Amino acid sequence: ALIVNVMRGGPGLGTIQPSQADYFQATKGGGHGDYKLITLAPWSVQEMADFVGLGFDLAFKYRTPAIILADGIVGQMMEKVQLPPQRKRRTDEELSKECPWAITGKQSSRKRNIMTTLELDPAVMETINIRLQKKYELIDENEVMFEEYHTSDADYLIVAFGSIARIALKAIEDLREQGIKIGLLRPITLWPFPKNRILELSNQVKGILCVEINAGQMIEDVRLSCHDRVPVYHFGRLGGIVPNPQEIIDSFYNNFPQH
Repeated sequence: ALIVNVMRGGPGLGTIQPSQADYFQATKGGGHGDYKLITLAPWSVQEMADFVGLGFDLAFKYRTPAIILADGIVGQMMEKVQLPPQRKRRTDEELSKECPWAITGKQSSRKRNIMTTLELDPAVMETINIRLQKKYELIDENEVMFEEYHTSDADYLIVAFGSIARIALKAIEDLREQGIKIGLLRPITLWPFPKNRILELSNQVKGILCVEINAGQMIEDVRLSCHDRVPVYHFGRLGGIVPNPQEIIDSFYNNFPQH
């Protein structure tokens, strides 16, 4: 399955204004069991289009749900998009060969597929869970995606995902004009999270600012990735308000006073 969630302000019914407050829901739970969702965070309309095919490919490859976690800015934005070529529709025979596990109806060529995790024996249920955890470890090893800007000489780092990362990049360009060596790491997969790269950068920088349109959610993963090696601060707006680059710059100076 591929799920698309365009986040908006809340809690409750909320508004149509942007938010990133569903990070926990997508990456930390939202359902029953020790499961993970492959979570893709687009920052452009082009990525919204591209991630549909990517999301389905990953879901089929690992037989696990994937989610596109967008926000209201990307969801309502108009930009030029180059659509990928239309994919050839699989025939029933091709689908049976590529996905022998799929629910495609009873066929004479194979036994019926029954999709269930129901096991009343705890020992059997544990075996199923261990198999799934090994799959999640494989995804964590192979499918981490992120982008970096101006990190080679950075003394400070901003971590941001989705559309707010574009606003943060403008703030970074302005800060560099003011003599501050600062870079951006944009997680593209919120799970699997780019924890190893953030750990590497924490050995280089003096501090990290997480910019999110929420009360502070991804910052928990950033702090876990850093192992408390550098101070990590959060800046965000709530209720659907989108910060501008100057607000991010002000937050940087408030958290990291320059002497």
